[in-house]
Amino acid sequence: MSYTAPIKDMLFDIEHLANIGEIAKLPGFEDAGLETAQAVLEECARFNQDVVAPLNIAGDRNPSSFK
Repeated sequence: MSYTAPIKDMLFDIEHLANIGEIAKLPGFEDAGLETAQAVLEECARFNQDVVAPLNIAGDRNPSSFK
């Protein structure tokens, strides 16, 4: 099993639904642009794909159950 984070979908939501361009115009949020969001999402995706996802393979193959 492998996990691939939907970065393009998340960036679309951040850009068009959350309107990050307008948020970046607010005082104190000048560095909160789309480029920053993309960099953060890419690093989070890399961490989740390479570190977190492999840890749960046994749990995915043999899920817990209650009888």
